[in-house]
Amino acid sequence: MASGIRATVAFAAPTGCPVARSAVAADAAVESVATSVSANDRPVTEFLLDSPADGVDAEPVFSYGDTDVYRVEHAGECPCSCLGSFGCPIHRYVAEPGDLTLVFHAESFERLQEVMATLREEFPSADVKQLLQPPLSGSPDDRRFVNRGKLTDRQLEVLRAAYREGYFERPKGANATELAEELGISRSTFTEHLVAAQRKLFADVFDEG
Repeated sequence: MASGIRATVAFAAPTGCPVARSAVAADAAVESVATSVSANDRPVTEFLLDSPADGVDAEPVFSYGDTDVYRVEHAGECPCSCLGSFGCPIHRYVAEPGDLTLVFHAESFERLQEVMATLREEFPSADVKQLLQPPLSGSPDDRRFVNRGKLTDRQLEVLRAAYREGYFERPKGANATELAEELGISRSTFTEHLVAAQRKLFADVFDEG
């Protein structure tokens, strides 16, 4: 049996995806609680939203105090349905107003190429963020999805420059002043963007939402 590949792919939130639509309607991030396949082979996803979530095109099926559980079925112009047609199980959704990120499994690199060719044809904004091939280190609870899509373009530019030039190495390959000059910004602005980027990524690493 092939070990498979785990892929993280981001989309400019497709209106055909009910999870993405729910995130836009509720103006809140949505992460899946569970995903299954219904009798008609369509993926079904259950997710949590703080209530009331006005504008969501679905009725809650259960409530936990101030939080409601929604259940939606994927069909038509939806990346999730496309993945289902290839038999690629979805590991995680992250839907935010304007963006949808899917983490899914492909049985082989060849199958992944087929899937991505179809996704890019149907959803031109599809962008591969990460590919992982087992064995993965650590327990399942140790593995975290880090969403770099949280970063602004400037934060990503600053973080990438710092990493590339050895800012995080010991001894440092470059200091903040040098990197700020390279990027054409002040040292304080460089530090501000770097700290903001790290805080966002660390929130994913430590599962702090």
